[in-house]
Amino acid sequence: MHDPITLEAVAHVIGGHQDPADDYQGGVESIIRLRPDLPLETLQGLEEFSHLIVTWRFHLGSDADIHLGARSPRNNPAWPETGTFVHRNHRRPNRLATSFPRLIKVDGRDLHVTDLDAVDGTPIYDIGPYFAQMGPSDPITAPPWPGEMLEHYWASAHHRPA
Repeated sequence: MHDPITLEAVAHVIGGHQDPADDYQGGVESIIRLRPDLPLETLQGLEEFSHLIVTWRFHLGSDADIHLGARSPRNNPAWPETGTFVHRNHRRPNRLATSFPRLIKVDGRDLHVTDLDAVDGTPIYDIGPYFAQMGPSDPITAPPWPGEMLEHYWASAHHRPA
């Protein structure tokens, strides 16, 4: 059963990353700009938090590029084939993503953030504060390949090998 929903972006990313990339996402500042028709009170108190939960869409992806099956992450045969919902990329059915950027400041409708791995123009569908108490309550486990794959994910582009 399909339960379609209609979502409207509540904000858009301004600046920051210009092109999608697999690595070197760290240290880049961008702005999440709230829609002008939403009251400023929707952001009241947000400045007290260090990190946000941001839900956004891979808007540069294509429905033709959705992959519903198993494949090796980044097409690297050294890593096991895993299913669509094990990957965090634009090949997901709804192309949605969640990020946890650091909030630098709130300036009117602008949320200045760093370490948001969305590109300029990305539609933002939800914004919330990160509550550590609502994070995982048990130890987190994962196979070794995500750590290998994401070794440079949060590295600064300034540290990219030549």
